[in-house]
Amino acid sequence: MSRYLSAQKNAPAATAFPVTRDSRDSLKPPAIKPREPLVFFIMRLNLKALLLLLTAAVVVITLGVYMRCAAFSFSPDLMRPLDRSSKLSTSGGHVGEDVVLQDIECVINQEYSVHCKREENANEVYVPFSFLRNYFDVSGAVSTSGSEVAKFNWMHSTSKVNLPKGKYDARGVFMYFENYNVEVRDRVKCISAAEGVPISTQWEKRGYFYPTQIAQFALSHYSKNLTEPEPRVRILEDADGNQVDWNTPRTSNMTRIWHHRFNTSVVQFETAPGYEGAISTTLNQTLDLLLSVDLLLVTNGSSLMVTVRNRDTHHSYNLHYIPADLLLSVQDSNIYYGLGGTALNKWRHITRDLHIDVQKGIVLGDRRSPLKVRRSDLEVLSIGFLGLGFYDNVTLSTSDHLAHFYDAAEWFVHNQDAKTGGWANPVRRNLNGFAELRPGWISAMGQGHAISVLARAYWHSGGDERYLRAAAAGLQPYRIFSRDGGVLAQFMDKFYWYEEYPTTPPSFVLNGFIYSLLGLYDLNSTAPAKIAREAGKLFAQGMHSLKKMLLLYDTGSGTSYDLRHLSLGVAPNLARWDYHATHVNQLLLLATIDSDPLIAQTAERWKGYMFGRRAKHN
Repeated sequence: MSRYLSAQKNAPAATAFPVTRDSRDSLKPPAIKPREPLVFFIMRLNLKALLLLLTAAVVVITLGVYMRCAAFSFSPDLMRPLDRSSKLSTSGGHVGEDVVLQDIECVINQEYSVHCKREENANEVYVPFSFLRNYFDVSGAVSTSGSEVAKFNWMHSTSKVNLPKGKYDARGVFMYFENYNVEVRDRVKCISAAEGVPISTQWEKRGYFYPTQIAQFALSHYSKNLTEPEPRVRILEDADGNQVDWNTPRTSNMTRIWHHRFNTSVVQFETAPGYEGAISTTLNQTLDLLLSVDLLLVTNGSSLMVTVRNRDTHHSYNLHYIPADLLLSVQDSNIYYGLGGTALNKWRHITRDLHIDVQKGIVLGDRRSPLKVRRSDLEVLSIGFLGLGFYDNVTLSTSDHLAHFYDAAEWFVHNQDAKTGGWANPVRRNLNGFAELRPGWISAMGQGHAISVLARAYWHSGGDERYLRAAAAGLQPYRIFSRDGGVLAQFMDKFYWYEEYPTTPPSFVLNGFIYSLLGLYDLNSTAPAKIAREAGKLFAQGMHSLKKMLLLYDTGSGTSYDLRHLSLGVAPNLARWDYHATHVNQLLLLATIDSDPLIAQTAERWKGYMFGRRAKHN
């Protein structure tokens, strides 16, 4: 083509003449045939022949690879993600080797049939953990940490052993109760606004005062007070140095007046009927959800009102504290707590955890799918007063553990049976195989816990005799047999035992007995000499029985919750792992105050059971 163009450029100029269509054709220069490139020659080949040639090449290559496949393998790291269901990586020195698994039926003790996997070339069978979990009462979960390979954590027990930090001190933390949060339990209906203690639904849905639970509530807050940082406290109004602006409608009044009895100023309020007449102060307080106030209400229509908002959902809840015999009631976003029918015309100090009050109201309003509200999601929008009354020392803080503790201590002072010295349980209790316990039964565990509370209140208050008298009176049921209304039982007519459940025949529950001993030890350590000796004698009597009977609870792989297998002649009532952990924690604590090696050695052996260890065979 290039030579053709060059010839045109070098040709002499043509003479001009008329040109017609026919003449143009006749004047065309003769065609010059250039040499065609190789590519055009190949394109002239038969396309079918080319395709046949390529197909033959593919077949030859494929056959060559196929004949060599016995000596060819992919990297295990490549294959493992491709087929997880049929191949596993072996262990024990064969890293990277693939194992082919086959389906196999596992027959367990001729009772169960389970779909399993069998290794093709080895005597190994893989059983699903979903079966092992229930069959052996173990737990497990897959965990990953960053870029590390996933691990499967197998655990015989998920319960925690709490090692003592030193010798047990009757004035200090009670066991590991600083970790307890009694009020958040599902079986706690609410915290009574009248008494400041939990209302239990454990054995009665309507709710009742359960002495053991109330004592645990107190001991947990006492322990938290010793272990947590100092709370953040904001005094909103004390009618003296700390005052806030109160929104007062024209039909309502509020004044700060001098109170001669208390030798301080208080706020007096009188409002028009209806919520629009309430006096209130507007806030934006997050996290500081512990409200305390000194309050005196004069009329039945008077109340304390707090508005709290969920910052996540922007939903507001109105908490109403009213003078009525009411535990808890909910109407839409209004949550009502009763201060008691005798709350009028009496000063009282109220401590309320607004987060707990909102959460319990939400649960009551929607039992099927209650919303779980995080503490950090709530903020206080306003605090208001309605009706006629007085208030002082309005405070918001992050916590007030001692206030909760003393509310419970006061409950034990005012609710003790003057005749028996016990704190009765007002509900029925059924333990399989034993006679039903009718309302009014006394628990040694409840007695011991209550005495632990009162002993600490006596010491912490600087010697308030009311707490000491109640604690001393609480020793009476320890001397009275269960059949006569006390908590005392005997094993083999020889060893004295304090019954958590005063059943017929005796049940000998271990954890409740040890808690009853700790109450005796606490009073022995804090009370004056005479009361201390009485508590010490009962403690020594119980420790003697514990040492003689302790090994009866050892199953070789765990512990028994009680001794019904001896009392009733039935199968042992094995302790769940959380109760077994409680046994271990109790013995570890007792080992700090009693040097008998039996206690420490038994605690260590029982702790081993939680990690799969077993007693030796013969």
